[in-house]
Amino acid sequence: MTDARTTRTVGILAFDAMEVLDFAGPYEVFNVAGELTTGPRFDVRTIGVAPGVIEGRGGFAVRPHETIATAATPDVLVVPGGAGARDLVRDPAVVGWVRTAADEAEIVLSVCTGALVLAAAGLLDDRPATTHHTAFETLGRLAPSTRVVTGARYVQGSERAWTSAGVSAGVDLALRIVRLLAGTDLHDRVVAEMEWGWTGTDDRGATA
Repeated sequence: MTDARTTRTVGILAFDAMEVLDFAGPYEVFNVAGELTTGPRFDVRTIGVAPGVIEGRGGFAVRPHETIATAATPDVLVVPGGAGARDLVRDPAVVGWVRTAADEAEIVLSVCTGALVLAAAGLLDDRPATTHHTAFETLGRLAPSTRVVTGARYVQGSERAWTSAGVSAGVDLALRIVRLLAGTDLHDRVVAEMEWGWTGTDDRGATA
């Protein structure tokens, strides 16, 4: 799927009680990838579910670049997880925005319980998906037609929709998307820059 476009925007959803590494891990991967290349670049943007400062787990504060009311659809949409993701499932404005953005985005990926938000938006119907190990049953109840995959680091549910397991697995999935969109060389350079221990050079555990 690599191509010669100059820039891809990466929009990372931000909300209260999100898991810190779910948000910051993919942010770091795509930001480093953007810094390390003069070819296809990544421009990372934070999209808040509401105006103002977002407070993640442990008081981690984020001031989003824009909100779901003002943001253009990103090329790559990242939906983190955390305790706050369970509240988003019941927020029709957020679920509707994710559904609409997913229709236009090139890639949509969730980290951890961010998969619950994708499920609420109908993006995982009749597809395989994974999430944090404590939320397998919740995902199954929320999306009965979804095949919940256990023991996988990340899962490709469709050409555009990907889900990852909990927390640190979001880094692995973000690296996989860098490799998909910009090639192995940039992927390997990002891994080296981040000194990431799991290179993700094979796809065991990923389900097409």
